[in-house]
Amino acid sequence: MAVVHVTVWDDRDRTGEDRAPTASGAPVTPAAAAPALFVHNIFTWGSDSAYGFAGQRPLADRRRLLVVDRRGYGDSPDTARSDFDVDAEDIVEILGDGASAVGLGGAHLVGHGNGAVAALIAAARRPDLVRSLALIQPSAFTAAADHPVVADLLGRVRDGAPGIPDGVTPEQYLRASTEGLGMVMPEPTSRRLRAVATSMGERPIWEAEIPLEAIRDAALPVLVVCGTWEYAPAMYREHVGLPLMAVADSLTDSLGGRLLQVPGYYPHVQEPAAVNAALREFWG
Repeated sequence: MAVVHVTVWDDRDRTGEDRAPTASGAPVTPAAAAPALFVHNIFTWGSDSAYGFAGQRPLADRRRLLVVDRRGYGDSPDTARSDFDVDAEDIVEILGDGASAVGLGGAHLVGHGNGAVAALIAAARRPDLVRSLALIQPSAFTAAADHPVVADLLGRVRDGAPGIPDGVTPEQYLRASTEGLGMVMPEPTSRRLRAVATSMGERPIWEAEIPLEAIRDAALPVLVVCGTWEYAPAMYREHVGLPLMAVADSLTDSLGGRLLQVPGYYPHVQEPAAVNAALREFWG
C-alpha cells in the first residue's frame, strides 16, 4: 500500500453513468471503466482548486479518479526532500494497488508540471500499468534539451543561477512567485505554505533523466496539453512559458502524441471544460 494520500472521486452511482442496461429492469452494476490517476505540480495538492485538479472532478461521472498528494503535500506525510524518482515509485505502487486490481490493464495517467515528469518516469518503468499518458505543461526540460529556449534555461540553472536566499519564508517565496510575476497570490493558509515549503526543497527538475524510448516502445497513447500564454504576465511568459511550450512541442513530436493548446497558462484550472472534454475524448 502506497504511503501517500490518494483522494478518490467516483460519482457514477449518483449520475447513473457507465451502467450496463438490463432487459428485466433488475439492478444494474457500474461498468468497469479504467480509472484515471492525477499527479500534481508544485505549490499545491491533488484536490486543490487554485493549482490542483479540482476542475477535473466532473470527470468522475464516468470513471473513478485517483487524485494523489505527493510526499510533503496535502494529506501525505512530510518528506526531507521531494524527489521525482520517489514520486514515480509511489505512482507505480498506486497503479499496482488501485488500478491493475480492477483487471483492466492499468489506469489513465495524468500529470501536471513536475508531476508530469514523475508520471513519465513511472510510465517508463511500468508501462503495463498505464493505459494512456496525458501531460499538462510537463516540466520535462531535459527531454527537450536540444531546443534553443530550453537549452538556454538549462544553461542558466546549471551554471549556478541564484537559488533561494537563506531566510526566505514560504510566504515570502509564494508572494515573489506570484505577485512578483504579476499574478494573484492565493491565500497563504498553513496547507498552502506547507506545499510551498516542500516545493522550495524539491530536487531540481533539470536532474531528471526521462526514458522516452521506453514510452515509445510501449506505444502508449500520449496527449500533451499546453497553454498559449498570450495573456500571461510578460516576465512569467518569458522565463517559464516559452520553455514549457517548447517542451510540449518536443514531447509531442518525440512521443508521437497529440498536442492540445488552450488559452491561458494554467490549462486545467483556467480552461477546465476544454481540458476535460479533451481527456474524455482521449480516454474513449
